[in-house]
Amino acid sequence: MVDKWNITIPELTGEEERGVYVYLPNSYEYEPDRRYGVLYMFDGHNVFFDSDATYGKCWGMKEYMDTTGTPLIIAAVECNHSPDHGRLKEYTPFPFEVKEFGKIEAKGEITMDWMVHTFKKEIDRRYRTLPDRAHTFIAGSSMGGLMSLYALLDYSPYFSRAAALSPSLWVSPKGLLEMIEDAELPSGTVLYMDYGEKELSNHQDLLRSYGKIAAKLMKKGILLESRIIPGGTHCEASWERQIPFFMDTLLYEAVE
Repeated sequence: MVDKWNITIPELTGEEERGVYVYLPNSYEYEPDRRYGVLYMFDGHNVFFDSDATYGKCWGMKEYMDTTGTPLIIAAVECNHSPDHGRLKEYTPFPFEVKEFGKIEAKGEITMDWMVHTFKKEIDRRYRTLPDRAHTFIAGSSMGGLMSLYALLDYSPYFSRAAALSPSLWVSPKGLLEMIEDAELPSGTVLYMDYGEKELSNHQDLLRSYGKIAAKLMKKGILLESRIIPGGTHCEASWERQIPFFMDTLLYEAVE
């Protein structure tokens, strides 16, 4: 079941509403005393339903969760669709500039502060969650993948594991390396990170940056599952095929 409701983020878009999607496992109704871990995801409109997805194709997370019976809540918030590059601004911890868009302001810290201090509290209030760090995960793709990596590094008191699919490392490889160096991470912190083979040429020196960042993450002590996807591309259909891989990493020997 996917519970849908609307929310505002005053710090970012005032009173403008955006959608919230919360997946509840099948067992949620018939095991009323059971509590569940939570996976937070970016680009919520692309996670569950083709009809809501930006390009008409979602990740198919509901079908995967229902079929596998995975006992996990998924909480996902719709992105900012503003033509003024609202999504890029909200999903980056670093300011950056590209030819097509010009200068992009960094509002990723505002986004994450809202997520952990407001949205997470609301999810924990509404649903039977296990709110501790050990049972709280985060995932996303592209700019959402960048934000998932950022969340694991700079908001480690809240998130123990993350999945960063096709993360936008090109935004600031140097900034990421410095962030990893400065991060204070508990032992056992887990990250799944991947890139599609066919998208590596989308940005200059991306494979080299990926390698440097992966090596730095492992040196920091993060338990990293790293993959280059044969034939993988930058789209929801490709990310959907990676669901079994990143979900296995997020839940592998996770605390019950």
